[in-house]
Amino acid sequence: MSTQPLIRSKQTEKSINGISTQVVCTEFSNYIFIVLTQYGKIGTLVSVTPDSRSGDISTSMFTTKVLLGKEEALTHVCAKNLATFVSQEAGNRPVLLGLALKDSSIEAIKAMKDVIKSCQVW
Repeated sequence: MSTQPLIRSKQTEKSINGISTQVVCTEFSNYIFIVLTQYGKIGTLVSVTPDSRSGDISTSMFTTKVLLGKEEALTHVCAKNLATFVSQEAGNRPVLLGLALKDSSIEAIKAMKDVIKSCQVW
């Protein structure tokens, strides 16, 4: 008899633009937790939550809030770009995202989204 773990988690490591990038995705019953790091640390912790006022999933609005770390506009932009698709695919669950990035270029963010998809647990 096989039992499902209470908390599902996957991790991987990939070189993006020559920088070692590690991703850990963990599914909890009420949210998805993702750590995306190029420093080996959790970094800035950002909550990405779907706006409950939006009824249509295809036009969902998302709110980002820095819970721990430095408050910067680029952090919010990266968090929304990296976590929106996760929330939508996970039934509009909130995403808790740990970001510690050396490279936050558009190309790197696109590659990071693919790495997150490879660790899908939702």
